[in-house]
Amino acid sequence: MITVTENAVRELRSLLQSQSGSDGKGLRVQIAKGGCSGMQYEMSLDARKDGDAIVEQDGVAFLVDSESAELLRGATLDYRDGLTGTGFTIVNPNAARTCGCGSSFEPARQA
Repeated sequence: MITVTENAVRELRSLLQSQSGSDGKGLRVQIAKGGCSGMQYEMSLDARKDGDAIVEQDGVAFLVDSESAELLRGATLDYRDGLTGTGFTIVNPNAARTCGCGSSFEPARQA
């Protein structure tokens, strides 16, 4: 499934603690059609759903729906706070090409 960095775990924990009504929720990481490269990453706080792949680390959960799981297999989810941008980022080995902003990608062709 996906690899999650310590920075991403720390940021999600902080985010969940600052939100009321976040008990039992995790960060949903999914892929949808759109963006300038054809597919885009979407992330939101959400409850677990049937069929989700769940990555639990240090008391927080990252949720990936079954449709997104294949395109995220082997990806790394990180959180960066820097001059060029702040937020969760994905390094995806399944992307043949990514856009300049890093929020959309073109999937590599599957054999």
